[in-house]
Amino acid sequence: MTDFWNTNKQIIIYAIIVVAVVLVLRFLTKKFHDWLERRWRQKHIGEEPSTINLTQKILNALWIVLGFMALAFIFIAKEQYEVATQNFYLVLYLGIVAVITLVVASLVQTWFKRSIKEKIKDEQDPTSYKFLRYLAIFSVYFIGAILAILAFPSLRGIAQTALGGAGVLAVVAGVASQEALANLVGGIFIISFKPFKIGDIIKVDSTMVGTVTDITLRHTVIRNYENKMIVIPNSVINKEKLINYDLGERMCCEWIEIGISYGSDIDLAKHIMREECEDHPNLMDHRSELDKYNNKKKVIVRVIRLEDSAVTLRAWAWSASFTDAFVLKCDVLESIKKRFDKEGIEIPFPHRTLVLKKEQLESLVLKN
Repeated sequence: MTDFWNTNKQIIIYAIIVVAVVLVLRFLTKKFHDWLERRWRQKHIGEEPSTINLTQKILNALWIVLGFMALAFIFIAKEQYEVATQNFYLVLYLGIVAVITLVVASLVQTWFKRSIKEKIKDEQDPTSYKFLRYLAIFSVYFIGAILAILAFPSLRGIAQTALGGAGVLAVVAGVASQEALANLVGGIFIISFKPFKIGDIIKVDSTMVGTVTDITLRHTVIRNYENKMIVIPNSVINKEKLINYDLGERMCCEWIEIGISYGSDIDLAKHIMREECEDHPNLMDHRSELDKYNNKKKVIVRVIRLEDSAVTLRAWAWSASFTDAFVLKCDVLESIKKRFDKEGIEIPFPHRTLVLKKEQLESLVLKN
């Protein structure tokens, strides 16, 4: 036993030191994690410190991997020490880059989240901050990935090219036709020129109407009135002609169209439509002072089409917003239908005339 100790004394001491260092590093990581977690929970009540937990897991895994790599020096030949040392420092470098990248991304995320809350609290538009948050976090991870690539000699040329000014231009020119870059540029245009912002009600087409909830680097998210989330790529929405009900004046004019039969009283039908619209609480008086002086009606009703079996009437009703206008239209259509039934105004439905040949008519008679 004594001979074994004397022969392997240095190796045993080295192994004990490596294990002890790993345990100490894990212990310090645990203490530091607990301290950060307590501070986080004090400042962010009800939120889980996911970044802090992930950082702890990465560090603990890093200490174990480095410990095994350090112990591996016991079993390899001295000629391999140089390569093993390079690998050791490579893993250490990658671990440090990963941790720093994660921490910086978390700090950026926290700062933007706080700024967005302050903007919302002050009733200011947070759209730019929400978009820049995605851009900043993407940049942090991009730089972290480049720094990690620099550790590999075979890939170092790619990283240096991407970080250089000419390299950036080359990358941009190379992928300019790709959809990813088109979406990114589209998002930047949306934030810069502000055709809409978060919280606006927009209509892209008849199936995509709702409130803008988010604008990311890739897409815009709209919550429709069925509470469904519609995800539209920025490159697509940038090309579309859309209606923004909250851009500029929010007042909205709703067209209420109803067809009546040719035998119905047009004047009475127009009077009923006007009355029902004016009685609705969502109706707004859009008349100018001159219109009021000239006794112009609040709601204009006109004949707009003479169709095959109906005379189409349209009422122009104004409301404070798109939502109020939609409610007004639904309520007024119902109340007008009930009034028409009471007053004898007929709403025509399609008629179809069938012409039967003599033989067909005789066969039907025989069957019956």
